[in-house]
Amino acid sequence: MRNAVVHAARVFGAGLVFSAPVIADDAAIRRNLAARLADLPKVDEISKTSIPGLFEVRIGNDIFYSDANGDHLIQGSIVDTRSRGDLTQARINKLTAIDFAALPLKDAIVWRQGSGTRRLAVFADPNCGYCRRFEKDLNHVKDVTVYTFLYPILGGDSPEKSRDIWCAKDQATVWRDWMIDGKTPPRSIGACNTAALQRNAALGARHRVNGTPTLVFEDGTRVSGALPAEKLEKQLIDSAAKSSSPTKR
Repeated sequence: MRNAVVHAARVFGAGLVFSAPVIADDAAIRRNLAARLADLPKVDEISKTSIPGLFEVRIGNDIFYSDANGDHLIQGSIVDTRSRGDLTQARINKLTAIDFAALPLKDAIVWRQGSGTRRLAVFADPNCGYCRRFEKDLNHVKDVTVYTFLYPILGGDSPEKSRDIWCAKDQATVWRDWMIDGKTPPRSIGACNTAALQRNAALGARHRVNGTPTLVFEDGTRVSGALPAEKLEKQLIDSAAKSSSPTKR
């Protein structure tokens, strides 16, 4: 999709200047982008930004920007030079946030460390190298309950390994033994209800989880990729503070 963008630039908050105010023409933007960029996927939403003359073009969870006529398509981040905040990333974070309270935790492997007072959900593939590294880093994080949604998207024997782990008597131990120590999960024999794995696949697809590990924190913050222990600890603290603030109650 990004190869289809013919006019792309990194945008900084104070650097956008338009010669005259314009009125957004949703139909014109859609029509011109579709006609001129044949490989560009269908636009899901067009909305005004806080910058006069600049409009957000949302395609799935990807954000682009356009003038009112679709003559230019801009790919990059808008940075507020006063707060130094990345407004584009903040918008993406909002789009990709997942309601932790709505997660079907019964379909996850659960294990606790310390008091387990803080909670974290992880979409993980048993053959994911970054997931393995993340599991090892979790050993250095205190007082957390981890909900692992088996999400075998890497191909190979990921589905079979996921089944063997899910069907194990002690799922958490088998999962951690495999991810941390490389101990092959015992082969599942006989009847086993693996409907949770199908539900996990649908859940991930619904939320456009395209890679592993994908982390979901209690305040809905979503992070794609492994976080080292120190950054994970900071995010757990920040998420706990947000989820317990008066505005979240």
